[in-house]
Amino acid sequence: MATSIISAGDASNLGLQTTGGDDGALVLRSGAAGAKVDALSIAASGTATFVGEVAGVSAINSGQIGGRRNILYNGEMKVAQRSASETGLGAASGYFTLDRWNMAIGAASAGRYTMAQVADGPAGFANSLKISTTTADTSIAAGEYLLLQQRFEGQDLQQLQKGTATSKQVTVSFYVKGNASATYTCEFNDVDNGRQIAQEFAVTTSWNRIELTFAADTSDPLDDDNARSLDLNFWLHAGSTYTGGTFSSNAWKDSVANTRASDSQTSIFDSTSRTFFITGVQMELGATATEFEHRSFGDGLALCQRYYEVMGIGSLSGVAATTIVITCSGSYVIQKRAAPTAVLLDTTPSFLQAGTGVKTGSSSAIASSVLGVSGCRLDINGFTGLTVGKGEFSNSADMVSLESEL
Repeated sequence: MATSIISAGDASNLGLQTTGGDDGALVLRSGAAGAKVDALSIAASGTATFVGEVAGVSAINSGQIGGRRNILYNGEMKVAQRSASETGLGAASGYFTLDRWNMAIGAASAGRYTMAQVADGPAGFANSLKISTTTADTSIAAGEYLLLQQRFEGQDLQQLQKGTATSKQVTVSFYVKGNASATYTCEFNDVDNGRQIAQEFAVTTSWNRIELTFAADTSDPLDDDNARSLDLNFWLHAGSTYTGGTFSSNAWKDSVANTRASDSQTSIFDSTSRTFFITGVQMELGATATEFEHRSFGDGLALCQRYYEVMGIGSLSGVAATTIVITCSGSYVIQKRAAPTAVLLDTTPSFLQAGTGVKTGSSSAIASSVLGVSGCRLDINGFTGLTVGKGEFSNSADMVSLESEL
């Protein structure tokens, strides 16, 4: 196939020219007659090469050109500050392993599962989130559900322009696989206004990329604050309270409980062999799923630390307030969404007492605290033989967690 040439600005040459060769390229030329230059060439492979600058491009996929396209956190399942794996889950909701990924339950279920960060993924992804059923529940009560979800602050979603005439479509893409074929539901839940939109997706035994574009919603804007406004839900288990109606795919509606999950919804609790793997989760403006936006571990960790952070060696310093209590303070690595909850992870914490050596507590607890968005002051008890007034410096890894999740 010969090269085709479009030569602009030359009245004597308004059609296509071809040159010798079999490259099958298309070339656009511009300039005055006799002095034309190649402005754009498109190879047979589809690769486009511009000679000059590309001007006038104001958006990619209806969104920003640079910066973060992916609105979601920890989509490639790199960050797991709490734990890499937890088993026996299913009796309560909570954040258990991978950062920003919450597990939410409805009515009590007999089903139990393990949630883990595993070294398995499609090309380009080292990790995925794996949910494995350990106790089946085939007698599903009406109010049961199990959701894998991520929750968002309203102030981080104003670019969606929800509730306006110019509201944007949103595309969610992700890689999934399981032990067997299954059908699950992906849903946006507008917490501010009680509205939902959902689509079902299929899982096979091989890694597949799912791409779901959700319709724009011209009703009910999201609040512009740091509170929970929108959830991205993956329905993994649902009783008839959520599946008993007629499922309407990709249509915003005021909340109708029995239409939230697909009519074809699989229960992850149907067998102890059931597994669900997911990674490469991306949420972006527009109707096109672009390539996954990879981030460094450090960037991903910093984003997650707005909601959860662990303080350890060298993070806290203070003085012995009494012979049994250390008063200490520290600054967070990242400012928190709101004043956090502090939990003493190590009940035998150690502090380096100036001029004396290491002092270790026993059955210690946080006796009192002052918690702000940038730092904290803690009174930690359970010590003996402290020298009042002596300086104290935290000497334990993973001593205190600060959580400000939605």
